[in-house]
Amino acid sequence: MPLGDSAVLVRFGSDLDEAANRNALALAAELLRLPITGVLEVVPSLVSVLIRYDPQAIDGWRLAGEIGLRLTHRPCDLDTKTHRIGVLFDGPDLAEVAEALGLSVADFINRHNEQALRVLTTGFAPGFVYCGFHAPELVVPRRTAVRPKVAVGSVLFAAGQTAIAATEIPTGWHVIGHTGFRNFEPERDPPTRLRAGDVVVFEAVS
Repeated sequence: MPLGDSAVLVRFGSDLDEAANRNALALAAELLRLPITGVLEVVPSLVSVLIRYDPQAIDGWRLAGEIGLRLTHRPCDLDTKTHRIGVLFDGPDLAEVAEALGLSVADFINRHNEQALRVLTTGFAPGFVYCGFHAPELVVPRRTAVRPKVAVGSVLFAAGQTAIAATEIPTGWHVIGHTGFRNFEPERDPPTRLRAGDVVVFEAVS
């Protein structure tokens, strides 16, 4: 779908699920592997890809055709890394989340960490990272009240995902712990360490 006169959005679903997210990441990777003349920026999100282009270099109809060709290619293998991230599970919402799931705190922590998660996307705020998906029985909705600010390194949980706040932000996610891992360092190039498609293994620390 067109966004103004210099961008298009390719959407793979209206709801977040595994297939839609993988398809979005695969298209973004293919567009970077086989660039289209006139495309200025490729930005994957949870279930879509934003493509900014120069209308003086390529028109929307030709761009749509070029994107369609890349959608027919076999998805390329993503260049991903595995990251082990230690978490101190001491968040103010930890006990409430465990109780809502019918688990003890210890059992919730074990279930939370038992499988590796994928980085679904980054964004919303600098370095903010969404990791998923947890098993269906570990899904809880977001909080009804928004906290005006959570600290850098806060580990957040909701909607079958775990997120890491890399800056101070407001949030409606449950705060279940914190980590010393920092995913946003402005002086670095690139400033973030986690990329969409990377694998994250969370480990409890004390």
